[in-house]
Amino acid sequence: MKNIRMLAFVSFLTLTFSTKLFAEDLTSSTVSESDIPAVKVVEIAETDSDVSGFFDVSTKELPASLRVLSAKTMTESNIQKLSDVTQVEAAVSNSYNAAGYWDALSIRGFVLDNRTSYLRDTLPINAETFIALENKEQIDILKGLSGAQVGVASPGGVINYKVKRPTTQDLRDVRMEVKERGGFLTAVDVGGRWYGAEDFGYRLNLAQESLRPELKNADGSRSLAAFAGDWNLSANSLFQAEIEWSRRSQPSQAAFSLLGTKLPEPVDPRLNLNNQLWSQPVVFEGLTGSLGFKYSFAANWSASITTAFQDLTTDDRLAYPYGCSSENNYDRYCSDGTFDLYDFRSDGEKRRTSSLKSTVDGLLHTGVIKHKLSFGVLTSQQKTRVQKQAYNYVGVGNVDGTAQLPADPALTDEGTHRDSVTTDFFVFDNLTYEKWNLWVGIRYSHIQRDSIRTDGSRSVAHEQGFLLPWLGLSYESEKFMTYVSASQGAESFVTPNKADYVHAGEYLPDVTSHQYEIGLRGLEDNTWFVTAFQIDRPLILDQKPLYQVDGRAEHQGLEIGGDVQWGHWHLEGSAMALKARRKDARIAATLNEKTPINVPSHTLRGQVSYKVSELKGLTLSSRALHEGPRAVTADNEVTLPAWTRWDVGASYAVTFLQTKMQWHLSVQNILDTRFWKESPEQYGHLYLYPGEARTLWLSVQAAL
Repeated sequence: MKNIRMLAFVSFLTLTFSTKLFAEDLTSSTVSESDIPAVKVVEIAETDSDVSGFFDVSTKELPASLRVLSAKTMTESNIQKLSDVTQVEAAVSNSYNAAGYWDALSIRGFVLDNRTSYLRDTLPINAETFIALENKEQIDILKGLSGAQVGVASPGGVINYKVKRPTTQDLRDVRMEVKERGGFLTAVDVGGRWYGAEDFGYRLNLAQESLRPELKNADGSRSLAAFAGDWNLSANSLFQAEIEWSRRSQPSQAAFSLLGTKLPEPVDPRLNLNNQLWSQPVVFEGLTGSLGFKYSFAANWSASITTAFQDLTTDDRLAYPYGCSSENNYDRYCSDGTFDLYDFRSDGEKRRTSSLKSTVDGLLHTGVIKHKLSFGVLTSQQKTRVQKQAYNYVGVGNVDGTAQLPADPALTDEGTHRDSVTTDFFVFDNLTYEKWNLWVGIRYSHIQRDSIRTDGSRSVAHEQGFLLPWLGLSYESEKFMTYVSASQGAESFVTPNKADYVHAGEYLPDVTSHQYEIGLRGLEDNTWFVTAFQIDRPLILDQKPLYQVDGRAEHQGLEIGGDVQWGHWHLEGSAMALKARRKDARIAATLNEKTPINVPSHTLRGQVSYKVSELKGLTLSSRALHEGPRAVTADNEVTLPAWTRWDVGASYAVTFLQTKMQWHLSVQNILDTRFWKESPEQYGHLYLYPGEARTLWLSVQAAL
C-alpha cells in the first residue's frame, strides 16, 4: 500500500504539472475554451485499440502486428472463451488448454505468462482464472515482443480485454444459445443514457450458462453480472466506473500422454480421465472493477488517471495422472496404458491484483514534424496466497478411464505465498513528416518480488530494473503501408531456493529478448497484410544443480492474411509459417537445432461466406483450421502429425414483430475428425490433448 500511495502522489504531481505546462499556448497562440475538445462517450470502432501505448492511432497505422476481435466477430465465430480465438487467428495456438480450466495460449510459438501477459483496459490482471466475454467490447492481440507496452513479460505478445462501456443510444439485446447435449446460455446486454439525465450512462451485462460439453464428466455452470457507468461532469471531463462478478464451476480435463516411447492413436475426445467418484469441479470466482477520470485541459491534450482491482478465489481440483513409477518414467505414461494417479486439491487459493495508472496524451509540433505524445506512470501489486494442498498418490489408473481408486484429500503439500510490486515509467512518441512516421517507445520497469512456502521455507526476495525500448519506421501511401520495427523485452527468473541448486534463491541477470519485424499492409477496403519477424529469447536450463541461461530460442516467421469482399462472397483468413529452433546451447548441446515442444510448424485459419440472394438475410459459411506438426519430445523423436478441422454454419437476419433478430447455426468439426490437438509440457511431464468432438450449437440474438 505504501507504493500505491506514493504513486498516487506522483500521479497527482504529474497531472498537475502537465496541466500547468500544456494548458498554455503550445504553439505560441492563444487557446480558447472552444478549442478544447469535449470528452464525450463515443461508439467504439473495430480498429480502435489502446494496447500499443501510442496515442490516437488506429490498427492500420501501427507498425506492429495487432489483431482486434470485436464483440460482433466473437459472437459470429462463437468465441465464448479466450482459447476460442485460436479458431480465427493463425499466430495464436493452444498451450495446455483443458476444459474447465483457465485458458493458456502461445503467440508466435512462445507461451504467454498468465500472471504478466494479460491486460484489462490496458491495466495488468492475473489471468489464472476464467474470464467471461459477455461484457467485453473486444479482445486485442498484440503479437510479438511487447516490453515497452507491458514491461516484464513473455516475448510472445500480450492480450488486452476491452470492457463494454455505456452506449450513446439505447441498447436492449438478448442472446440465447443451445448446444446439442442441452447446454444453454442466456445473456442480456442493456445500455444507454439515463432518462432525463443524459450526462449519465449505463451498461449492464448478465449471463447464465449451463455447461454440457461433449466431454464426459465435465458438466458445470457459470454466471456473470457486470455494470459500467459514466458521468460527463463537464464538456471536457469524464468519469467512468465499472465492476464485474463472475463464477464458473466445472470439472477439468485430465490429459493423455505418450505410452512409453509410443505416440498412441487419437482417442475419443469425449473420454475424460478425470472421472473418479470423488472428482470435484474447479471453481473460479472473481470480482474485478475500475475507476477512471479523463480531463481535456488544452487543445489536443488530455490527462487521465485510472485505478483497478481484481480479487480471485479458486478451488483447483483434479484426479491428476502423472508419470509411470513402475517403469521409472516420470514424464509420460506406462507402455501398457497405465499411469500413476494423484488426488490433487488446492482449495481457497487467493489472488489479488491492484493497479494505478496516470497518463498524459497530446499533440504538438516542432517545426514541420508533428508529435503524438503519451507518457505516464503505472504501478501494480499482485498477491497470491496458496495454502496447504492435497497431492497424494492413490494408485494406478489407465487410459481407458475404467479404474476407480480411493480418495486421499489429506493436506500433505505446502503451498506458496507470492508478492510482486511493479513500477513502470513510459513514454511514447509518434513523429510524423509528410508520409513518414517514426515511432519511439521506452519503458523503465522496476520489479520487486518475494515468495515463501507456507511452512516458512524456500524464502526468495529480489529486485530488478529493466529499460525496454521499442522503435519503428513506417511509410504510408494511399493504398498501402510498409514498416520496420525493433523491440526488446525482459523476463525475470529466480533460482529455486533449494539446497541442491547452486546460487539458490538468486535471480538470473540478462534474460532479455529481441524482436525484428518488417511488414506490408493494404489500406483499401479489401485489407491484407504480410509480416516477417524474428524473435530471440534466452533459454533457461533447469537441471540440478544448475539453473542458468543455456542457449536461446530463435523463432523466424512469416504471417499473411486478408479480408476480401467479392460480390456475395466474403473471404478472410490468416496463415503463419514458423521456423522455431533451439540455438547455441553448451550444456544441452544435443538439443541445438531442435524444434521446441508444442510449437506447430505452420498454421492456417480461413473462412468463406456467401450471402444467398434468393433469401435476403441468409448467409452460409465454412471454416477450415489447419496446423502443422508439433514436437512432443525435446529431441524431436516423437511429433504430432498435422491436422485439419472443418466447420460449417449459417446465419439468418430477420425482423419479426419489429424486432431485429440474428440466428446462428454452426457445426464445429463436422467430419468428427480425431486428432491430437496439442502436446504441452507441464511440470516436466509430456501431455496430449485431443481435438474437440463434433459439436452443434444454435443461437439467437434479438435487439428489443
